[in-house]
Amino acid sequence: MHSDRPSLLLKITAIGGLLFLHLPILFIFLYAFTTEERTYQFPPPGLTLKWFSVAWFDRPDIWPPLYLSLKVAAIATVLAMILGTLAAAAMSRARFFGRDQLSLLIILPIALPGVITGMSLRSAFGIMDIPFSTWTIVLGHATFCIVIVYNNAVARMRRLSGGIMEASADLGANAFQTFRYVLLPNLGSALLAGGMLAFALSFDEVIVTTFTAGQQSTLPIWMLNELVRPRQRPVTNVVAIVVFAATFVPILIAYYLTRGGSETAGMGK
Repeated sequence: MHSDRPSLLLKITAIGGLLFLHLPILFIFLYAFTTEERTYQFPPPGLTLKWFSVAWFDRPDIWPPLYLSLKVAAIATVLAMILGTLAAAAMSRARFFGRDQLSLLIILPIALPGVITGMSLRSAFGIMDIPFSTWTIVLGHATFCIVIVYNNAVARMRRLSGGIMEASADLGANAFQTFRYVLLPNLGSALLAGGMLAFALSFDEVIVTTFTAGQQSTLPIWMLNELVRPRQRPVTNVVAIVVFAATFVPILIAYYLTRGGSETAGMGK
């Protein structure tokens, strides 16, 4: 007789897979509290909270990368929400020659390896003689953030009936009123979810940032440098907890905003 209950082997395999994926993250949290400064011992020789104080009060080199990461992620998210929404509206409502090919080009940056995107942007900035700055990082991040917002928005728009747009026009609403009172309430959760995901991806981006930042350092780049030339290893783990929270919380919010449908990233959940 067939049973819907999973077998013991399947349970053990699932638990083993989850441990393989998430146990290293737990070690990051653990070693943020270790009393040992230079090396990691297991089990830790002792636990302390002093590294949190050291990170936020005695290491001023952390704050500029943190501010830069927040600034870049915020600007890239805003650009992605504007351009991604406009692109989604064009792709879902308009019919024109080459629409499918153009849609493929829009989502291509999320599929390309980051090193390819970074190299191409660096070459383009060099050819156009654009100096590296915050805006070059923003442009680099926007290339994939737009895709995240676009996928969420276009999936939601395809679920909307075109009749509500026509009904709004028949009732005398202009384009702005239709967007504000008809489209935006229906797209709101999808756009917010896309923005949250875009912010999370931008905040912890490393590869594209490496090619577009020049001498600047975002928080993930700062962490990478600290791992190569460590000063206080537990401080790096403290910062990693902050990065984890800054990416996990938006993703969790985006999940709850879209868990009732199939619009997360334009795919199923």
